[in-house]
Amino acid sequence: MSDATPDPRRWWTLVVLCFSLLVIGLDNTILNVALPTVQEDLGASASQLSWIVDSYMLVFAAVLLTAGALGDRFGRKRALTFGLIVFGLASALSAVAQSSEMLIATRALMGVGGAFIMPSTLSILTATFPDSERAKAIGIWSAVAGLGIVIGPVTGGWLVENGDWSLIFLVNVPIVIAALLAGRWLVPESRDPAKPRLDAGGFALSSLGLAALVWALIEAPSRGWTDAMILGGFALSALALTAFVRWELRIREPMLDVRLFRNRRFSAASGSITLAFFALFGTMFFLTQYLQLVLGYGAFESGLRLMPVAVGLILGGPTSAKLAERVGTKRVVAAGLMLVAAGLTLLSFAEVDSGYGLVAAVLGVLGLGMGMTMAPATESVMGSLPIAKASVGSAVNDATRTLGGALGVAVLGSLVSSGYRAGMDGITGPAQDSLAGALAVAGQAGGEQGAQLTALAQSAFVDGMHAAVLVGAAIAVVGAVLALVALPARAAAAPAVHEPEPLAA
Repeated sequence: MSDATPDPRRWWTLVVLCFSLLVIGLDNTILNVALPTVQEDLGASASQLSWIVDSYMLVFAAVLLTAGALGDRFGRKRALTFGLIVFGLASALSAVAQSSEMLIATRALMGVGGAFIMPSTLSILTATFPDSERAKAIGIWSAVAGLGIVIGPVTGGWLVENGDWSLIFLVNVPIVIAALLAGRWLVPESRDPAKPRLDAGGFALSSLGLAALVWALIEAPSRGWTDAMILGGFALSALALTAFVRWELRIREPMLDVRLFRNRRFSAASGSITLAFFALFGTMFFLTQYLQLVLGYGAFESGLRLMPVAVGLILGGPTSAKLAERVGTKRVVAAGLMLVAAGLTLLSFAEVDSGYGLVAAVLGVLGLGMGMTMAPATESVMGSLPIAKASVGSAVNDATRTLGGALGVAVLGSLVSSGYRAGMDGITGPAQDSLAGALAVAGQAGGEQGAQLTALAQSAFVDGMHAAVLVGAAIAVVGAVLALVALPARAAAAPAVHEPEPLAA
């Protein structure tokens, strides 16, 4: 869009897009606090409980690139509308699920809806806002994307404590209806004017590769990283994604021009986003356990105590656009990742009796760093693409977030578990498997024996957490170095309508 003819509805459009995006962020975390109640009501096994959460992420990742390409081809507003309808319907079905199997299936259907919603919001934003305002708009979009992740536990905790677990799904329905009604008048339609042919081979190979990769990452902590099924999943993913790259290089109208990854602005920004979400999702995974099982807060109380992350995101996202204009994208992204590393390093000083003050400081620093990283890195990814390919570019951006988050939970979660089991050497049964199991056993034992087991288990968990946060900090530092070395300080000339941006110098 030309700066001379900006859409007069654009800021209202952004409100609708953020509202649509919020429901995705909420869903990523709102379910976690309700899992014990869901397990009790539906009689779910541990494996079923895991797949109630993971079926959404698996389908979401598998469908992302396909959804983005369909949005570019048939219209991004249509893709957003379709995604909202599917997501709302699947949410309503999830709320009335009578079995674990039904809830797993409806959660997978929610993943389909989410895969159409998330890339559509960013691609519509990119096509609607002029160059002079796009970075600011993406900063707001990034803050809302992170905000939904943080307020999910607060909302979920309150709904579970004051109602029923079905409310965590029903709450999506009025948000979806409001977004659909407002979007009918406030969201403009846009698409790739070239109307490329549908790339069936690319759809199949990308879906298979991403699904296999996310499945292996989800299952690796429980099955073991050297398990034959896990190694097979990684191998299948590598083969499918390699075949996808070769296929996209051969056909005339590829779903994703993989040559874009030769563009340092595109690839380095994507890498920075992946590493940032690795640190954020991995940390949130075990930090909620620390708040509840070590510091003793309830589900709702724990959700409230995660809110400093939201404050940091709200400050860091929009502010980063102005900073990037002054000092360059690479310095802002690198500084953001170094703040993430600093926050995680600070968390390594947390102990069983540290209290909440240290956690609050860590969360504030972490949120500020994430906000400073996500917005300019996302703008770099989208600015590297012609507007015609905005939906596919947005899908790549979302895929890096999803894969980074899944990898962070798998790797950092495994480190916490390994450290915990090492600290519980000589203890057998459920107490050796998890902190929750140990606290349950300690509660049954009672007295001095129960108190000793509780102290031992909490200390073992905190030791494992120390190792995990230091690894996460190291990963964030690697991301900062990557940004400084590979990410251009400024955008190159705007890409042509149908051609990828020239390689950055």
